[in-house]
Amino acid sequence: MGGRTNGGGKLKTRRSFPERPAEKRFFPLPNELFILDLNPGEIAVYAYLMFCEDRDTYQCWPSYQTIGQRTGMSPNTVRKYVHTLEAKRLIDTEKTTVRGSDGKTKNGVLLYTIRPIQEAVDYKMEQDLARADQARGLI
Repeated sequence: MGGRTNGGGKLKTRRSFPERPAEKRFFPLPNELFILDLNPGEIAVYAYLMFCEDRDTYQCWPSYQTIGQRTGMSPNTVRKYVHTLEAKRLIDTEKTTVRGSDGKTKNGVLLYTIRPIQEAVDYKMEQDLARADQARGLI
C-alpha cells in the first residue's frame, strides 16, 4: 500500500545512510555573503567551492568542468565567475602542474583558497566609500 518493503517485509520509509558527524554533512555559508552584491552564479560557484574545501587548509581543487557539472553551468561561465570571485577577494587561485606517466609536466587544475570573508567585506566597503566620495566630488 504505497510503500516498498525490504527483505523482512517491513515498510521501508527512508534511505539508510551511515551516520556522520554534523560538520561532515553540512558546509557553512557566511551570512556576509549576501551583502557583497554577488549574482546567483557567483553564489553557486562560491558555495560549491565551500562544499569542496578542506576545512583545515581552506583549499580545494575542482576543475572548471566539475564545478560546471555540479552547478549547471558551462566551464567558460564558471571561469568567468571564478575571476569575479577573485576580484571581489573571496578566493585566490594558483595554477598547479602534474607529471604524466611519460614524465612530462602538464598544467593541472587550479588550487582554490577560500579567503576570510571579512577581507571581502572590508574591500567592498572601501570600494563603496571611494565611489561615494567620488560622487560627491571629494576625489
